[in-house]
Amino acid sequence: MKIDYQVGELQTLDYRSEQFDAIALIYAHFPAEIKSYYHKTLSQYLRKDGLVILEAFSKKHIHYVLKNEKVGGPRELEMLFSIDEIKSDFENYEIIELEEKEIELKEGLFHNGNGSVIRFVGRKR
Repeated sequence: MKIDYQVGELQTLDYRSEQFDAIALIYAHFPAEIKSYYHKTLSQYLRKDGLVILEAFSKKHIHYVLKNEKVGGPRELEMLFSIDEIKSDFENYEIIELEEKEIELKEGLFHNGNGSVIRFVGRKR
């Protein structure tokens, strides 16, 4: 297995169309005005039958942050996700898993306590 891990602005990354077998978006929260655009742009880099794996804070997470700031995550509701947004952004995907659930975070100094996440695995059609 080869993992190509790069950090940069999406607009400046130089990838070929259908280059990847899988794309993981783990707590990748973007401003509201670009998050759907980013999801759709990333889709072009994924091969047919490739997988998107996503875990991100749900819109319900805002209530957890207000009760316990140590749980972390965005404090702007628009940066959080709903099931409907995920379905819309990845409408050309077969849904393998899509759920919203409460989890307990124990991840260092900045993510501790209960939170609400969306987990999505989709196969590009």
